[in-house]
Amino acid sequence: MSFNTFGRVFRFTTWGESHGPALGAVVDGCPPGLALSEGDLQPFLDKRRPGTSRFTTQRQEPDQVRILSGVFEGRTTGTPISLMIENMDQRSKDYSEVAQAYRPGHADYAYDAKYGFRDYRGGGRSSARETAARVAAAGVARLVIPEVRIRAWVEAIGGDEINPENFDANEIDRNPFFCPDAAAAMRWEALIDAARKAGSSLGAVIA
Repeated sequence: MSFNTFGRVFRFTTWGESHGPALGAVVDGCPPGLALSEGDLQPFLDKRRPGTSRFTTQRQEPDQVRILSGVFEGRTTGTPISLMIENMDQRSKDYSEVAQAYRPGHADYAYDAKYGFRDYRGGGRSSARETAARVAAAGVARLVIPEVRIRAWVEAIGGDEINPENFDANEIDRNPFFCPDAAAAMRWEALIDAARKAGSSLGAVIA
């Protein structure tokens, strides 16, 4: 299977599954001598950690990252940096019904059609859980190119778009939707609650 490795000069490969014992990434191409600790990476993982509001998955994961290699006495050595995040709250029995049916809005069918195999326990490699490893690796990348900033936000949910005149970059981290429009974020709360009660789901647009 492909698409587990990203980048060329600076690159990382993610590993692990949603319901395996752990997942992580191996970062290669990081220059030596950069100050790096688990504490440098943890804030990014805390930001994406599940179970922080009623609008995210209720899976409770501490997402504590461990650096297993590539760092000595607080500095990168220039060798591969191995990062690991343990899975602590995987409940595979909750997915027994999913073994017999594809979930709409997930990669279940596409994964099965492409590879002829799927891990129905939360989606395996196709689970959003895999992004925790990407976030940890990206934390290392921030050290290599600290002057580069990437900004993203949710532009619309269920067809309800933000008002560009209300755009406030400082608002993005103040609500569970990473929305730069405070008024839209309030509307989305009611929109998502209604969809949940109806047993439905909503699409979104990320900018």
